[in-house]
Amino acid sequence: MAELHDLTALEQAEAIREGVVSPVELTEHYLDRIDRLNDTVGAFLTVTPELARKQAADAELEAVAARRDGRRLSPLHGVPVPVKDLNLVAGVPCTLGSAAYADHVPEIDDHVVAKLREAGTVMLGKTNTPEFCLPNYTENHLAPPARTPWDLRRSAGGSSGGAATAVASGLAPLAQGSDGGGSIRIPASACGLFGIKPSRGRVSGGPMLHDVSGLATHGPLARTVADAAALFDAMAGPMPGAPYGAPSLPPGESFATYAHRDPGVLRVAMLPDPPVPGVELHPDCRAACEDAAGLLRELGHPVDELTWPVDDALLTSFARVWEVMANVFPVAPEQEELLMPLTRYLRERGGLVPAAEFVGALCGFRALGQAIADQLLSSYDVILTPTLAQPPVMIGDLRNDSDPEAEFAALMAFSPFTSLQNATGQPAVSVPLYRNASGLPIGVMLAGRYGDDAALVSLSAQLETARPWNEQRPALW
Repeated sequence: MAELHDLTALEQAEAIREGVVSPVELTEHYLDRIDRLNDTVGAFLTVTPELARKQAADAELEAVAARRDGRRLSPLHGVPVPVKDLNLVAGVPCTLGSAAYADHVPEIDDHVVAKLREAGTVMLGKTNTPEFCLPNYTENHLAPPARTPWDLRRSAGGSSGGAATAVASGLAPLAQGSDGGGSIRIPASACGLFGIKPSRGRVSGGPMLHDVSGLATHGPLARTVADAAALFDAMAGPMPGAPYGAPSLPPGESFATYAHRDPGVLRVAMLPDPPVPGVELHPDCRAACEDAAGLLRELGHPVDELTWPVDDALLTSFARVWEVMANVFPVAPEQEELLMPLTRYLRERGGLVPAAEFVGALCGFRALGQAIADQLLSSYDVILTPTLAQPPVMIGDLRNDSDPEAEFAALMAFSPFTSLQNATGQPAVSVPLYRNASGLPIGVMLAGRYGDDAALVSLSAQLETARPWNEQRPALW
């Protein structure tokens, strides 16, 4: 007999609406799994059982009243959705993955958290993240590392590694993540999940953590496209003070409806080679990209293989901006020693970046977005690349406390594809279509025109229907 965590998030929500399962029962099921498995997979930094039980009880009362009155509930009402520990939840510790913020308890909710509350979801806790979300692995001084459940020796990626392993390990049905350089798509690839990095401005980063660089946004991690689309709907939408605003969907439409809609024939540009000089693509990642191209062709989408212009312009600009943005979170001088070596290195470097160089890097991002729109997406609808240049790496392989400069270079070589869409603001998704000979998940990435997130949802759902991936489960499931 199937257990509750075998159900998709939307199946759980349907069971709640019908009165077959209560939010309280569902929440207790996940809290029990977290208690048993969290130390193994490193999913949560903070678990909030009291808050979760209160929200679940409130959701159950609302579900009973809705059945009695014939009212509709929100699509994810009563479903548990953990929040990344980068984001503010009133009254709950927000460590940002840093020992320097171990005692930080905010008094307000981020906009994305407020929207999850409005959707009736239940917060199980705060998911694991690296310090200040800077590296693309999830290892810090506060908790065990986040591990992919497909091989517990290997990293879940980052910076939304805790969110990804929570979903992939059955500790949550789906999760909120954030992505400033690939931080949703990287762990989605490492953990065999579907992840969406939305168009810039689709989801608010406010009211306190607006990203002035325009790189970062929030998005969903899920086992199915339909689940991710439902969470995307819950998080998306304009909020007061947001500095960007993606085009709205047509009236009456939602990302959930696009998850059940044929995408039509889309022209695909396949770019399998890394755009960064000197980066080698692992054969498994190339095979995953070629396999996805073959499936797209079978589904009627023409695919042309092209080549990137390989230079270090994007890498250099991204590094300068990343170094400056490492200083966003204030740290008292006497607490600097609590920071990870990579964090200290990036903050020191960022303090030396001239204003003209920082502005020039941001202008370079905008020019890059214009060039891709004019030269590539004028002829093609979708860009296909590997998500990563390597399969999931061993815990500790990317971290290099003794040489943070070498570590940063290794991080860029691990994920040379993902930062492009953060620089341009384009939407992108990682799709878990492929497994290597060892059974490790290898994601492929689809990117689209700015504002056309819906097309990527529809195309991903078509790929999922052609090759379902949700039936595959790790051993600890």
